[in-house]
Amino acid sequence: MLTVQSFFDLTDFPHREVFNPGTDVWKPLDDLKAYMDRHAYPAIDRSLIGDGIPLAGHVILHRGKAVPGTEAQIEYGDTTKGKLRVSVNGQPLTGASVLMAGAVLLGDRIDIGPGVLVETGAMIKSPAIIGEMTEVRQGSYLRGYCLAGKRCVLGHTTEIKHAIFLNDAKAGHFAYIGDSILGNEVNLGAGTKFANLRFLPGTVTFTHGDDRIDTGRRKIGAILGDRCQTGCNSVTSPGTLLAKGSFLMPNATARASYYGEGSLIR
Repeated sequence: MLTVQSFFDLTDFPHREVFNPGTDVWKPLDDLKAYMDRHAYPAIDRSLIGDGIPLAGHVILHRGKAVPGTEAQIEYGDTTKGKLRVSVNGQPLTGASVLMAGAVLLGDRIDIGPGVLVETGAMIKSPAIIGEMTEVRQGSYLRGYCLAGKRCVLGHTTEIKHAIFLNDAKAGHFAYIGDSILGNEVNLGAGTKFANLRFLPGTVTFTHGDDRIDTGRRKIGAILGDRCQTGCNSVTSPGTLLAKGSFLMPNATARASYYGEGSLIR
């Protein structure tokens, strides 16, 4: 009931090696740093991309090379639907990603997949892995050890650290996501906050029926199974586990507990 496979379908997730299906659902957070530290990051073409310096203009990434945005034609369609399109002299650059002026990349351990859009003002600190057709919106702050699958949204003025987004997970606006896992097709309402540190010393625990489970972790935010949703301005306490298809209603606070499949939390 509290295992990885009970929360997530990993069939199409590009980094399923970080998930051991038979283990506790929070175990991938224990393994995330080691997994990302041994990942083979592609070399960043620094010809147009300074380290920790806001981009002076749009930059196109295509097949490991950086191309000035002034030499390209960009169609800003829905990134997560593969409608971000780039061409040069009328020739499409299939799989090209776009880094908009003002975006900042800090460190060399950054893997940006094909068809990604990084908007103005986004700050990406390494290590970070951003899967194909993912949108990193204006003002996003990726603080390190951020792993996103395919077609994700890392939202406007959203802070993310030591977290995993499975395919199609979306945190569109004003969220805080630390030491957390978002399952496939999870959607967070604007202003969702995942508290990840207890006021009192000690490891994070949560209730499961009549039992209290110790995660063994000093920091853990929320774990949301596939297709969970949160409403605007909702909050989770450290150690909140929502099974598949659960809903956290707007302005509600979820206590540190396991909530079964299809739960409605008011």
